[in-house]
Amino acid sequence: MGWEGIRNGELLRLAAEQFDVFVTVDRNLAFQQDVSAFKIAVIVLRSRSNRLAELRALIPNLLRTLAAAKLGAVELVDGPPTR
Repeated sequence: MGWEGIRNGELLRLAAEQFDVFVTVDRNLAFQQDVSAFKIAVIVLRSRSNRLAELRALIPNLLRTLAAAKLGAVELVDGPPTR
């Protein structure tokens, strides 16, 4: 897409032009940007790391969250509790 190096505010603006939902592992995005100013839902995946194996555990919760995601809002997706 040629979006390398684009900062969060501009990234959200570009994403909102083409997508309904922006999924990220950047936990600070919601604090750094006024997400309500963009016509896109933001979902933040929260896991111990951003390794694929860890993120795969979030998929069931991500799919449930996608179904109810609201434009201009941030949703947090956690994985199953660790034992």
